[in-house]
Amino acid sequence: MIREAKREDLQEILELYLCLHETSVPEASEHLTAAWEQILRDENHHLIVNEVDGKIVASCVCVVIPNLTRNVRPYAFVENVVTHSEHRGKGYATQCLDYAKAVAEKDNCYKMMLLTGSKEQKTLDFYAHAGYNCTDKTAFIQWL
Repeated sequence: MIREAKREDLQEILELYLCLHETSVPEASEHLTAAWEQILRDENHHLIVNEVDGKIVASCVCVVIPNLTRNVRPYAFVENVVTHSEHRGKGYATQCLDYAKAVAEKDNCYKMMLLTGSKEQKTLDFYAHAGYNCTDKTAFIQWL
């Protein structure tokens, strides 16, 4: 079942992120709670989860960003696309990306963007199959 995250999903999402790039689940803190509350309140921040048999197995984030160009149409940024290692190859992340696309279309976004740090051809092919291309723009990152 594809849906947006609920308040009680936090721990399960943090554990899923261990399959992304995290090495540990953050300890409970005021900072973590404040960030989670901000995500839940922000109508432009969509933390999308795919739940199978009561367990979150895949997720992505879609943030709709207001914009003053392109006829004042927003754009969407997709991040933290992840599927639990035991559930890969079953279409769960694709369903999350499809949900994100529906959010972006509903909000009249003129484009969607995502970045990946992966160099694995399988991952790059996955994004290409989902409709993303790596030829229209050049991405630059500055780590802080």
